[in-house]
Amino acid sequence: MTSRVHHHPELIFSVGTQVVATRAIPIPDDDRMILRGSVGVIANAPDDPAGDYRVRFADGTELNLTVRELAPLAKFREDAALPDEVAPEDEHLFDRVAFQCVIGSRAYGLADEDSDIDRRGFFVPTASRHWSLNGVPEQIECDRTQEAYWEVEKFVRLALKANPNVLECLYSPVIERATPLAERLLDMRDGFLSKLVYQTYNGYALSQFKKIAGDVRNRGRVKWKHAMHLIRLLLAGIDILHTGTVPVTIGKHRERLLAIKRGERTWDDVDRWRHELHAEFDQALNTTSLPDRPDFDAANDFLIDARRTAFLEEDQ
Repeated sequence: MTSRVHHHPELIFSVGTQVVATRAIPIPDDDRMILRGSVGVIANAPDDPAGDYRVRFADGTELNLTVRELAPLAKFREDAALPDEVAPEDEHLFDRVAFQCVIGSRAYGLADEDSDIDRRGFFVPTASRHWSLNGVPEQIECDRTQEAYWEVEKFVRLALKANPNVLECLYSPVIERATPLAERLLDMRDGFLSKLVYQTYNGYALSQFKKIAGDVRNRGRVKWKHAMHLIRLLLAGIDILHTGTVPVTIGKHRERLLAIKRGERTWDDVDRWRHELHAEFDQALNTTSLPDRPDFDAANDFLIDARRTAFLEEDQ
């Protein structure tokens, strides 16, 4: 009989143990997520089994996670080889994807041979699943194919808050699937743009800067890809306030951004550019024609119609 990997529930994983995230985990103050199946290493272990672990993932991100959010890599691999035990209704949610697009470096025009194809969008659950005790997850993802989709209400709420990832979905130049419902949302996408872009984009950029500054201070190095995206985010925010649209594809700044990604610019040079862009961002806020708040009523009407459509489709 093939040996199985077991671990006692009271066992404390030691520092250095390779573990896997058992669910998608949002990164605080960031627009990224640690996807289910991401591999990390225990950087700090608690004194008791109920305590939090400090886990360092491959991209350098460190998070405090509970034992329920982790599995030893060996056990995770074994479980992955077993017959799929995902509930049919959860598998069905991927069939309910109404909008699928490409974002990330492939959409920005900043990709290289190692860049993944990041697909994002939203799904609309059936009415019976939405009303059931099982409920609906806010997001479904497939790490193998780099896909992640928000439930339609979550997608709309994030768009109203000017979440950069979701706004870039709405303005992506690479749309691979859009149902009539999704087309309607694309037609009303300008209604999600408001002065909240200033707070949200600035907040994400500052959070990213703090992480980079911490790496410089503690490790003496810069994660240049993160530095590039910090600058890209500020450039995008400024353009949104000036033009009233989301510039997903990078234009005239492409070569300068790629030079940062390759580590060909000094951190002092990048930081000077960052300060200049923050000043431009402040000025853009003072002159923008965008409203103070997004069109909440239109978004609410869309969501109600999406729920109604899901009910009528299922009732037929």
